[in-house]
Amino acid sequence: MSEVFVVPNMLTATLGFAVFLLGAKMTRKVRFLREFNIPEPVTGGLIAAALFALYTFVSGTSLSFETAVRDYFLVLFFAGIGLNARLADLFSGGRILALLLVLTLATIIVQNIVGMAGAVVFGFPTKTGVLLGSASLIGGHGTAIAWAPNVAAMTGLAGAPELGVAMATLGLIAASLVGGPIAKYLIAKNDLKATSTEEGDVVGVPFEEEHEVTEISHVTLMRVMLSLHIAIIGGYILHGILEELGLMLPLFVPCLIVAIVSSNLRPVFLPKAPPVARTPTLAVISEFALGIFLAISLMTLDISTLSSAGPAILVTVGVQTVTAVALVVWVLFYMLGRNYNAAVLASGFAGFSLGATPTAIANMTAVTKRYGPAPIAFVVLPLVSAFFVDIANAIVIQTIVNF
Repeated sequence: MSEVFVVPNMLTATLGFAVFLLGAKMTRKVRFLREFNIPEPVTGGLIAAALFALYTFVSGTSLSFETAVRDYFLVLFFAGIGLNARLADLFSGGRILALLLVLTLATIIVQNIVGMAGAVVFGFPTKTGVLLGSASLIGGHGTAIAWAPNVAAMTGLAGAPELGVAMATLGLIAASLVGGPIAKYLIAKNDLKATSTEEGDVVGVPFEEEHEVTEISHVTLMRVMLSLHIAIIGGYILHGILEELGLMLPLFVPCLIVAIVSSNLRPVFLPKAPPVARTPTLAVISEFALGIFLAISLMTLDISTLSSAGPAILVTVGVQTVTAVALVVWVLFYMLGRNYNAAVLASGFAGFSLGATPTAIANMTAVTKRYGPAPIAFVVLPLVSAFFVDIANAIVIQTIVNF
């Protein structure tokens, strides 16, 4: 058995900063990465993951990263999304939200059909298809690990956990790489332009404005961080209440909700207070938090799990990726109105359906940094991925496993 070196949180964060800066430098140097909207932390994170895997192979020492610091950046980011949300956006996005809910359910069903077909073709038990489908893709690593014992018990497949983890890992990589090119294709083909008249950026500052931002100071940073932390504290309280009621949601969901409520009540109770929502400071902090979260998430991927990725996994991931791209390009984009917001959401939905919510947001951030803001996309997509997908996915998977 190989030795295990535990990387403490401080070092994990430090490596995350370096990995993100590597990706940022490459994005600015390599035109291809910029043209196809590949998120900065994806480039650096995947390079780092490969280097860490090489180190493990050569030295025989496995790396185990402490990730509490990563989870802090996640809730910080979603609190920032909540502070930027306006009730008018939520009301105007009602139709989009409903359509995304329907498309999410359709995606879950289609992924499992493809997964079961792959299982049959490659000689796996049919029910294993959920691990080649929505349990690992739209569900991610956590859902795959949670369902693997059930699938193993029902099918007798001893390698179910490894199968699910490998599928989720490849899905996350695919999700990080396809969203940006999808948006580029749709925007260029349909000659789309950002239509938002809102001032300020939701996440990140456009590349061409990075050296022009002058409104950020230690005071604005402190003000925004205070607002974010107040929302997060409220999120922790709400999370505890929801747990007592038996409703299990990721911590970032109640933080998002509290931030939305506090941001919309702020003008009522503090009408003369300096602004926080949609300011350059909040945009920069949000992008910083998302970038570090995703950089750490990708650099800590255990690529060695892909050693078990035989033809069944590789072919199925390929088919699932092509199917997801076809779904967002030929169905979602048209259903959402064939406009700029639809193109941004297409990039996000591709990242979400194959990987995870932060991947989706990173895809959309890379797109909006280049083409312009799409505020409603950053509010609507997290609501779908946070509230709906886990419940719908569990129902569909349970139905297939018990059938």
